[in-house]
Amino acid sequence: MDKLFKKILVATDGSSCSRKAVHYAVSLAKLAGAELMAVYVVDVKTGCGLEQCITLTTPKKEALMRLYERGESAVKYVEDAATKEGVSVDKRVVEGHPAGEIIRLAQEESADLIVMGTLGLTGIKKYLLGSTADKVMRHSQVPVLTVRK
Repeated sequence: MDKLFKKILVATDGSSCSRKAVHYAVSLAKLAGAELMAVYVVDVKTGCGLEQCITLTTPKKEALMRLYERGESAVKYVEDAATKEGVSVDKRVVEGHPAGEIIRLAQEESADLIVMGTLGLTGIKKYLLGSTADKVMRHSQVPVLTVRK
């Protein structure tokens, strides 16, 4: 019988919510004997990270370097959590539109599951802004497990 999960993609932004999702992903990967792929997407559409944005007073190159550093830190967190559980992990920091890049990587890398956190935006804010988790759930052909804070 084939394994249900051979490769699990966990999308992280370094937030406490995504760290909770990381622990779900690591546990699932360990139980399934699956490989884990940790992905952080530097958002080029908005130029913003979770807590900092590129401003007119900050040179773009310097701001992007900080976002890449944040990404490296976020995927390192996944690597550390996975290593403690004996799970192999492939780390990726990529640039693009988060939902699109997560979906693209899941398909290209033949992921069997996407795991990601959600901040649970509601009401008009969700309607106007959408959320990465919501976009991934609506457009991915790969099953998606979202983890609430």
